Amino acid sequence: MGIIPVVLIAFGVAMDAFAVSITGGLTIKSLKIGDALKIALFLGSFQGIMPLLGWFAGLSFRGISAYDHWVAFGLLAAVGAKMIYESLRADLSRKETTPLNTRVLVVLSLATSIDALAVGLSLSLLGVSIVLPAIVIGVVTFLLSFLGVYLGNSLGHYFRRRIEIVGGLVLICIGARMLIEHLT
Repeated sequence: MGIIPVVLIAFGVAMDAFAVSITGGLTIKSLKIGDALKIALFLGSFQGIMPLLGWFAGLSFRGISAYDHWVAFGLLAAVGAKMIYESLRADLSRKETTPLNTRVLVVLSLATSIDALAVGLSLSLLGVSIVLPAIVIGVVTFLLSFLGVYLGNSLGHYFRRRIEIVGGLVLICIGARMLIEHLT
């Protein structure tokens, strides 16, 4: 497989992580470079590792694409609903859902990397080497996610009120889009 198809695949599977990183940037009040690096590192690492797992799974297991969209939708919808719920709570001392929370990052990273797992599975079934695609997918996702955090944070200053609702709705919509794409 040539580099151009690999890069196109990488951009394709990175779009959900890019959207999630924009949403994350929207919710961070005082962004530091370390915050953007943490989000990008989680999203990029999961996107780079999941094709490897899919590729190895493809050597013996072929049924993951039958339910990957349901898993991704469930994870994104749960995190999105939690963000909306917490933004509507009147308790000012509440603990906010933040993309900097390691648990939240793991869930978001898993949810957005399900497609990368399916790509790895597909490449395994085609007999294509996985090393270059996994590296390119991880690097592209890292770069887009880093950029997305800053993009979202700059937009967040204009929409500071109830931005968690918007972020939650975006995550639910990403999950719904993934589900609809796989079901149609």
